[in-house]
Amino acid sequence: MAAETALAAPSSELRVDLLPSDPLLHIFSFLDYRDLIHCSFVCRRLNELSKHNLLWKRLCCKHWLFTDAERLHGGTSWYCLFQQYYKDLGRYIQYYGSLKKAWEELKSFLQQRCPRIIASLKDGATEQELNNMEAQIGCKLPDDYRCSYRIHNGQKLVIPGLMGSMSLSNHYRSEVLLDVETAAGGFQQRRGMRRCLPLTFCFHTGLSQYLALEPEEGRQQFESFYPCPDQTAQDPAAIDMFITGSNHSSCFLDWFTTYVHNVVTGEYPIIRDQIFRYVHEKGCVATTGDITVSVSTSFLPELSSVHPPHFFFTYRIRIEMSSSASPDAACQLDSRYWKITTSDGNVEEVQGPGVVGEFPVMTPGKIHEYASCTTFSTPSEFMEGYYTFHRLANKQEVFQVAIPRFHMVCPPFREPNLRMHKSPPTAKPPNHNHSDNDDDFFDGDDGNDDDTNGDVRGINMAAFEGAWCPRRI
Repeated sequence: MAAETALAAPSSELRVDLLPSDPLLHIFSFLDYRDLIHCSFVCRRLNELSKHNLLWKRLCCKHWLFTDAERLHGGTSWYCLFQQYYKDLGRYIQYYGSLKKAWEELKSFLQQRCPRIIASLKDGATEQELNNMEAQIGCKLPDDYRCSYRIHNGQKLVIPGLMGSMSLSNHYRSEVLLDVETAAGGFQQRRGMRRCLPLTFCFHTGLSQYLALEPEEGRQQFESFYPCPDQTAQDPAAIDMFITGSNHSSCFLDWFTTYVHNVVTGEYPIIRDQIFRYVHEKGCVATTGDITVSVSTSFLPELSSVHPPHFFFTYRIRIEMSSSASPDAACQLDSRYWKITTSDGNVEEVQGPGVVGEFPVMTPGKIHEYASCTTFSTPSEFMEGYYTFHRLANKQEVFQVAIPRFHMVCPPFREPNLRMHKSPPTAKPPNHNHSDNDDDFFDGDDGNDDDTNGDVRGINMAAFEGAWCPRRI
């Protein structure tokens, strides 16, 4: 009897296509564009619902960063708008939203601060131009690179460069983001740099960052890096590298969006209408009485080398007296003291009069900034110390102002495992050459086709006592 009742009972099977429209649209709101297209093939009703305008508004905003005003100006539905952009940019859909957002944030931030940089940006390249570039160099470009260049085709060859500047005494660097035509002309087939595409270029130093399009000569595919010739090798094709971007599948995306983040968050300061790639460690601030000292640092690859080990750093120091300080607190800097520790444990102390040849007077609200440099034979170091001041009202009142500990760490670097020719070992250079007398900052073929990766040299931070603040590249 129970079996007969079960057979006679109506079917309780749930058919999604028979659900009311509202719950169906709610379910559809969690689907991506691929799933919505698949749903449209199920039946006529799902086909109609899957084209609902609000569903495609969400996807247009997510993937193409469209606004209501832009859609109304176009005079078409959100569904048709998505189709239109997908037809043109569909191969880049996983990158476009992130790169477009980064470009817009960067331009918005720089519009008032660095208008010359904004004016130098080129309109996006076409698909045909990028295809022609691939044909010219004989290599495939990563899609994230192509996507960014569809938005902006680099910049005109002018100064200042979009990818940052550096100025120290008589040394100046400003890196331009190359357009596709210029980049293709600089594509490397020479030994030591095979299949490497330049991303940036500096007129003053000749410095470029490169993108490895193929995993050759110890490089990993899609790594970005600064090449560093081995000055101790007999073979001029022996190239080391300072790595500026990882070998993730979205290397260019990471490289570019990380840089933009550093600019728009103020990590890289804007000085005289240019972006300076100094990094400020958030904890690197010390206050003594009414005076606060903070430090930012930068590694200069164009003045550094792996062989011989010579790592060049510059640091920028800001000294500020509180505006609420008493006028009687006015003082003058007399001397500096540094304690310098390298990652191999060597310690040296340095003392001297003034800073960069100056003896700044500090009054309430006064800010004094200067830049200096140091070179080391180890890839990381930290410095700390103090300034000695005297009161203007009483020269006998002498006191010290702490300089916070700050770290200088070069990017990871790779040495190819295989070298065709090695010169005899050379004597280790002096541990470092510390300078605090620069001008004020504001003045102014081997036959080796082996694809085995070289060793990436890391930094042994265990040599440093206490916590440290990591630097972003």
